[in-house]
Amino acid sequence: MKIAIGNDHADPTMKIKVKEHLEALGHEVTDTGCGVGEKCDYPAAAGRVCKLVQSGEAQLGILICGTGVGMSLAANKYKGIRAACCSEPFSARLTREHNDANILCFGTRVVGEGTAMDLVDAFVNTEYSHEERHERRIAMIKAVEDEWGGGQ
Repeated sequence: MKIAIGNDHADPTMKIKVKEHLEALGHEVTDTGCGVGEKCDYPAAAGRVCKLVQSGEAQLGILICGTGVGMSLAANKYKGIRAACCSEPFSARLTREHNDANILCFGTRVVGEGTAMDLVDAFVNTEYSHEERHERRIAMIKAVEDEWGGGQ
């Protein structure tokens, strides 16, 4: 699977660990985040990953900041992006299965390395269920996005 990953300056080492974990599992990872010692704003980092997911160059995205909240707020401004901020694997799994989320956000100041890898695994290894009730709800989200401009 092709996965885009981005981060701000909160903890670039977590991004590196997640990237290495995904690559060890055989995924192709595009790193758009900042490196150790660099500064970057989370909206810009989120935008780079969102554009890769929008274009289909990446099937999924992962965004890491201090809490995950800023990244999810910025990411959800992009049309077609359904970003979920998760801090435990159950939500990461269900947001893929029920909401067809395409970007996982989490905070390096909220979860440790083990939980981060569990979040990533739950998100990446779960397929969207395509059940009618979920399709209907996602269509409702898309309708709001279309009506109100839905971002970029």
